[in-house]
Amino acid sequence: MAPGTYTGRFAPSPTGPLHAGSLVAAVASWLDARAHGGLWRVRIEDLDPPREMPGAASAILHTLEAHALHWDGEVLFQHTRQAAYEAAMETLRDRGQAYDCGCTRREIAAVAVHGPEGPVYPGTCRRGLAPGKAPRALRVRTHDTPIAFTDRLQGPVRQCLETQIGDFVIRRADGLTAYQLAVVVDDAHQGITHVVRGLDLLCSTPRQIHLQRLLGLATPAYLHHPVILDAGGRKLSKQTHAPPVDDARPGENLAAALTFLGLPPPEPAPPAQLLAWAAAHWPHRTAP
Repeated sequence: MAPGTYTGRFAPSPTGPLHAGSLVAAVASWLDARAHGGLWRVRIEDLDPPREMPGAASAILHTLEAHALHWDGEVLFQHTRQAAYEAAMETLRDRGQAYDCGCTRREIAAVAVHGPEGPVYPGTCRRGLAPGKAPRALRVRTHDTPIAFTDRLQGPVRQCLETQIGDFVIRRADGLTAYQLAVVVDDAHQGITHVVRGLDLLCSTPRQIHLQRLLGLATPAYLHHPVILDAGGRKLSKQTHAPPVDDARPGENLAAALTFLGLPPPEPAPPAQLLAWAAAHWPHRTAP
């Protein structure tokens, strides 16, 4: 790739320290950026205060540094970006592409069909709120033209948002900005050209591409890698009580992450040396 044409990112939520699964995500995105001679930025997605853990953001940054996963530029904290999210929501509303919804989750579940990520919103408030209903969430309109893209690892992906997801929330009933909107606005703000993240987020990508198109923003190239599962077959996560990464054992942690990504190191080495070897052997380094 030409110099300066790649900007990637790692965007953890500060709901707890990094665990083995989130370290894999950090390593994969770092490797892809460095293998392409690109920039690697870090964004702390601190948009959900009730779920955040005090000190988690600092702990995450410390873990990245302990594992030689050094980033470019300043860390972006989403809590500083609310004005940009509000502006995007107003743009969508002014264009008739977003509308107020007064439905509760229980009301939706009672009448909706089930899609890949839960109940598909049936469009109850598309033509306006019913008498006596107060606005709760803000939803973006979808359509029946499939969103299609080619993932750099998973291959062709195709999803009809209207029938499989429904008009989705961009501002939650509690007033917080929804992940789908915030990630799109911030990827554009940071000039992100390549997104490397876990396979659990693949189903979110068509929604993000839909928002990018509505807002006139560029669509990055996507690569969704496998995620670590626990003994019960669930994604390793803070919700499943995944233990935190031990910052005192960075070499062992990186070797395990690289092995999971299909790059078992030939021998033990310091973190920076392991990462340099892995970047030189990254199998996706010639991908667009």
